[in-house]
Amino acid sequence: MAAAAAGAAVPIEVGGRTVRVSHPDRVYFPATGATKLDLVRYYLAVGDGIVRALRERPCMLHRFPDGLAGEKVHQKRVPRGAPPWLQTVRVHFPRYDRNADELCVTELADVIWAVQMSTVEFHPWNSRRADVEKPDEWRIDLDPMPDCGWDRVRRVAGVVHEILDELGAVGWPKTSGGRGLHVYVRIPPAHGFAEVRRAALAFAREVERRAPDDATTTWWRRDRDPAALFVDYNQNARDHTMAAAYSVRGVPTARVSAPIRWDEVDQVVPDDFTLETMPARYRRLGDLHAGIDDAVFDLAPLLAWADRDDRDGIAAPPEPERAE
Repeated sequence: MAAAAAGAAVPIEVGGRTVRVSHPDRVYFPATGATKLDLVRYYLAVGDGIVRALRERPCMLHRFPDGLAGEKVHQKRVPRGAPPWLQTVRVHFPRYDRNADELCVTELADVIWAVQMSTVEFHPWNSRRADVEKPDEWRIDLDPMPDCGWDRVRRVAGVVHEILDELGAVGWPKTSGGRGLHVYVRIPPAHGFAEVRRAALAFAREVERRAPDDATTTWWRRDRDPAALFVDYNQNARDHTMAAAYSVRGVPTARVSAPIRWDEVDQVVPDDFTLETMPARYRRLGDLHAGIDDAVFDLAPLLAWADRDDRDGIAAPPEPERAE
């Protein structure tokens, strides 16, 4: 692509669409000097992967109109003036009895349009537009407390992998782009959010039983050991979203939520994966989550564990507040 005059809009051709990227030289990441156009080029480089991660899902956009030095905007609704080819999905928010037409990615041009609109991070639902009330993705969020180190994350990830193998479930790990680790498991879209969260809680409790010195499911943050790792089952509740695989994060080093192999967990650290380093890794390895839609796990065993916990009188935590 030919260099543009300073500040001039750059036309990006993607999948038969043209997206004009304004202010391409605007610095989004002051610590590295990465610009808006660098961000566009990154998402083009991991195109198949980011589209697979977002496809057909309602998606919240984390926008930085002035780069990281400015205000962060959480945007659910696609603004007026979006191109006619852009697709959306309507989501209802019961607390306020309102609807939002959220971005529904079906092609790479949708992603590049969102970056043109100053999006850095993509946070999709764990359900798709065919039935937004029935998740098809169970999310395991290994969320470190402030004094929890990466070694502890690794140990708990090993326990998660062990239990998934015993269940016959295929887990697809990725760094969070922060200090933690996410594992996704495809499920049939047969249960509502409350049941998926209930299954996720039962799994989290089993992780805690096997790694009591490392993992916790304690509800209140103030009651957790500051060095523990919280197995956050609440990320399966309605309206809760997480950064997608391949999403850049709004942090100074432009870390990426990067798919990894299980055998890499003990070898990598989150800072290995950035806007600058991921394109070469993607060219070398392709999308490590490419088979995720072909490995579907039935939640029945976890719901049986949840029933067992109920019979044993283990108190259920309160429902989380809706992120509306």
